Amino acid sequence: MATAKKTDGRRARAELTRARMLDAAMRLFVENGYGATTIESIAREAGVAVQTMYFSFGNKQKILKELIDRHVAGDDDPVPTLERPWVAEALDAPDPVEQLRLQARGAREIYERVGGLLEVLRNAAVVSGDATELWQTNQHQRIVVQGHFVDALAKKGALPDGMARDRAVDICYGLLGPELYHLLVHERGWTPREWEQWVFDSLRGHLVGEGRSAGGDR
Repeated sequence: MATAKKTDGRRARAELTRARMLDAAMRLFVENGYGATTIESIAREAGVAVQTMYFSFGNKQKILKELIDRHVAGDDDPVPTLERPWVAEALDAPDPVEQLRLQARGAREIYERVGGLLEVLRNAAVVSGDATELWQTNQHQRIVVQGHFVDALAKKGALPDGMARDRAVDICYGLLGPELYHLLVHERGWTPREWEQWVFDSLRGHLVGEGRSAGGDR
């Protein structure tokens, strides 16, 4: 029993230390950028040895990936995006307009948590070429997710006549992307909720054919 308690205590301390290191990395990445943030600076910010950082994560890319995975999800549960409750609620919504409203809200909540970090990732990939694979993976995952949303709209009879699936996916991918969120919220000063409302209105205007309502009725 005593050994089990010691083991649990060590595990809890290790988890707290890991969380402290990730919090420090988050602050430095967003404040200083990916290139200017070093393993050494993260270790100083977190109050741990540099060797602890390398032992725990290996390199900066792995730290950035773990941060994005955690903050996109909003927790540490290893549940894919398409299995998240808010995604299931949007996909199952009988009214296509309600689906789009839930999509916009879900994206806004994610970007409030991780929008700045995704901009760090994009810059690391575009400017220095570092983390390019991680950024491309993020892009691909977003396209796959938007494809599922578009397929759900199509099943509800919502898409305008003649609109190709790829075009609908591109519209969702562009309007709901972190690039546009960063531009309007962080650069132009919109509030996240103003962005959410504008994206919802834009999605509805582009993707819900005239006269279509819940269930695809005309």
